[in-house]
Amino acid sequence: MKHRATKNLQLRTKTLNKVHNNPFPNDSDRRDIWEMLVQRDIKAYIAQDWDMVAGDFIEENFMGIDSGRQANPDAWTMGFPDLETYKTEWLRQAKQTAATAWGEDLEQAFFRITHLRDIEISGNSALVHKKFIGSIAKANGELVPTDWQTLYRCRKIDGSWKIAGFVGYMPHFSGTIQSQPPIKLPASASQHKTAGPYSPVLEVRSNKLVVISGQAALDMEGELIGDTVETQSKATLENCRAQLSQAGCDLNDVFKVNVYLTDLKNWPRFNEIYKTYFDKPLPVRTAVGTDLIEGLLVEIEMWAAKS
Repeated sequence: MKHRATKNLQLRTKTLNKVHNNPFPNDSDRRDIWEMLVQRDIKAYIAQDWDMVAGDFIEENFMGIDSGRQANPDAWTMGFPDLETYKTEWLRQAKQTAATAWGEDLEQAFFRITHLRDIEISGNSALVHKKFIGSIAKANGELVPTDWQTLYRCRKIDGSWKIAGFVGYMPHFSGTIQSQPPIKLPASASQHKTAGPYSPVLEVRSNKLVVISGQAALDMEGELIGDTVETQSKATLENCRAQLSQAGCDLNDVFKVNVYLTDLKNWPRFNEIYKTYFDKPLPVRTAVGTDLIEGLLVEIEMWAAKS
């Protein structure tokens, strides 16, 4: 299995060339914005070379808002009051990223997780939605999730698009803040003291239900990721997160989980990973011991409520 795990990490680096293709070949404005915020930004970040992107910013009155991955705007801060502050943090993160041992080609990985499709343009102003969806594998097999988004304010000056400011590190599809949450644990709910990380019952109010098929520790090539229940559980939950995000949901929208394990003796080890992925109220859950496709130790399916 060690040989197979090594092969799996190698296969994860094989990303099709199309991820580098600009999705706006016939729209010069959107094409230039994509080149600036995806192509050039990724290459500069990996090279730790601020000079490659310095000309893409409007220094005067620049300000970046840091949401800290919080959905509530009351928690957002003026993290980058000027361009110099942002440059310092950008270089710090780039250096830290370069010092990390990764299990796949980093440039290919960034292109894979970066999604920029929504660009609203009015005259010489643009509002750009840039999303980071998925995870990147470290050399030790750990998966680093990248589920957030940034809104860029851009202006066209002398024929070139530049960044005037942004609101960054927002939870992906943070949605609106509701006075009544769509998923709620009834006040009178209770269960036995030996219960695991799940709720016995939930009330669900939703405008739309999102259901994902069973996910497993497989990469986009269909190759197995890892050979331990911990590694496979992380990879499987990351795949669940990625599928939910395609429908505008995240793991906190999930109210029902079905878990399938090849060996129920792995249940405590699985729970240690699982409980780190959810906030309260925890989804209701069913666990079953069963045969799975060869090599798989765990499979998970989920139901979510989209408000």
